[in-house]
Amino acid sequence: MNMAFPVSVLLCVLGYLLGSIPFGLLLTQAAGLGDIRAIGSGNIGATNVLRTGSKALAAGTLLLDGLKGVAAVLVARAFGGQPVALVAGFAAVVGHMFPVWLGFRGGKGAATGLGVLLAAAWPIGVTACAVWLAAFAIVRISSVGALAGFASAPLAALVIENPGAFKLALTVAVLVFIRHHANIRRLVAGQEPRVGRRKTGAA
Repeated sequence: MNMAFPVSVLLCVLGYLLGSIPFGLLLTQAAGLGDIRAIGSGNIGATNVLRTGSKALAAGTLLLDGLKGVAAVLVARAFGGQPVALVAGFAAVVGHMFPVWLGFRGGKGAATGLGVLLAAAWPIGVTACAVWLAAFAIVRISSVGALAGFASAPLAALVIENPGAFKLALTVAVLVFIRHHANIRRLVAGQEPRVGRRKTGAA
C-alpha cells in the first residue's frame, strides 16, 4: 500500500480548508461592521471590504487572503513535495471561492490565487503582481488589474518553461475569469466602476 497517497490527499484537503477561511467576513464582523455579505456585491474579498470605508480592513483582508494561499503551498511542499504543493495551492483557491462554511459561496480568488502563484513559482507570481498593479494604476478598475495579472501568469510560466506551474497558473486563471463573469459583462458594457466610486452590486 502506498502511504504517500493518503498524505497527499490530506495536504490537499488542508489546502482547501486554509483557502476557505473567510478573512474578509471575520475581520469586518470583529470590527463591528456586521456581515460583509450584506453590502455592495456581497463578496467576502478585499474590494468589497473596502466598501465599508475601512482601508485597513481591506488591506488586512488582501494580505490574509494572500497568505493563506502561500501557507497552503508551503505546507504541502514541505510534507509532500512540489507536485502536491501545486495541487494544494489550487485547492486553496477553490476553498476561497467555494468555502464549505458559507454554503460554498465565497470570493473570487484573486488574492489567494496570487499568494499561491508567489509561493509555487515566485517569478510567475511577481509577474502577475506587476501586471496587476500596472493595469490597475492605468485604469483604476480593480477587476481589470486582477484579470490582466492572471492572464499574464500562464504566459510567464511558458517563458520560464515550468510545465507544472503553467498548469496551475492556467487553471487558476480560468477559475478567476469565470468568477469575474459579472465584472467582464460590466467592462464590456462600460459600466464597471473605478475604485473610489461607490456602486451597489459591483464586485
